[in-house]
Amino acid sequence: MLLDIFYILAGFLLLVKGGDYLVDGSVALARRARLSAMVIGMTVVGFGTSMPEFLVSVQSAIRGSSGLALGNVVGSNIANIGLILGLTSLVCPLPSGRRMLRVDVPFMLVSMAILVGAASCGVITRWMGVAMAALLVWFIWWEIRRERKSGRNGSDGLNGTDGEVKEEMPLWRALLLVVLSIAGMVWGADLLIDGASNLALVTGEALGVGREEMERVIGLTVVALGTSLPELFASVIAARRGETDMAVGNIIGSVTFNILCVVGFASAITPIGGAWSPFVVDYGMMLVLGVLLWVFLYIGHRLSRWEGAVLLAIYVGYIAWIGGRL
Repeated sequence: MLLDIFYILAGFLLLVKGGDYLVDGSVALARRARLSAMVIGMTVVGFGTSMPEFLVSVQSAIRGSSGLALGNVVGSNIANIGLILGLTSLVCPLPSGRRMLRVDVPFMLVSMAILVGAASCGVITRWMGVAMAALLVWFIWWEIRRERKSGRNGSDGLNGTDGEVKEEMPLWRALLLVVLSIAGMVWGADLLIDGASNLALVTGEALGVGREEMERVIGLTVVALGTSLPELFASVIAARRGETDMAVGNIIGSVTFNILCVVGFASAITPIGGAWSPFVVDYGMMLVLGVLLWVFLYIGHRLSRWEGAVLLAIYVGYIAWIGGRL
């Protein structure tokens, strides 16, 4: 019990410091590559902070634990939108650009629909997984190509909040910061998941809940929240520093990555069974939050504090509903 608590505290520390350094390194890379903070947020930051989900889901799929593999992804996506964007917008309202509304968020919603459609077959097969991963590769290539052709300067929106131009970080240092911070965050999430999962399993045994049901619940709550903590810290830290494009891009990129890459590669390695009936309500919650996010961003061209509070309240209600079913 004490060791599990130590793992949780150590994991939190690694996630906090990792998120801090990840934002520094990613902003420097954006300047060097002459890409906007949104694109860097959707690729380097979004994908890097989703590494815990990737590792957990692939390992779970290989071991035949579909409840953890899918619950982790769906639960993380629900947490990303409801919890993380909700909390981040309370720190600082998050503006949305035309490209985000017309391309990035709609593509995220399409990815959600693809996951639900594949899962409705009961088994997410290898060819479905390969198709998801291929779609993600194409989208990344298209995003970077479009950014280059648009002629945007990567330094736009990447200066300090006071308007001053920061001293440019050497490329080697920026790359090292990104790599080390991602590694630290993955390690931190791993420690936190181990500690929290052990505590949750002990609780499940005490409550007399079956293994498969407990795996689904743990995947949707404890593991999903644990693997979403890198996104939480990266987005909140980015928002506090005025890098709001990176804060939103991180979440949109992470949700898209979770579906197309995490589920894609996991199912390409081994088909994921039991993908529909146990998760119907959870898929619905993911889609509702995704559409609601797009509506909020479209109406006011930003995610305001009260809208973030609505997303957060929905997430809290969802977690309470899961707990009430045990």
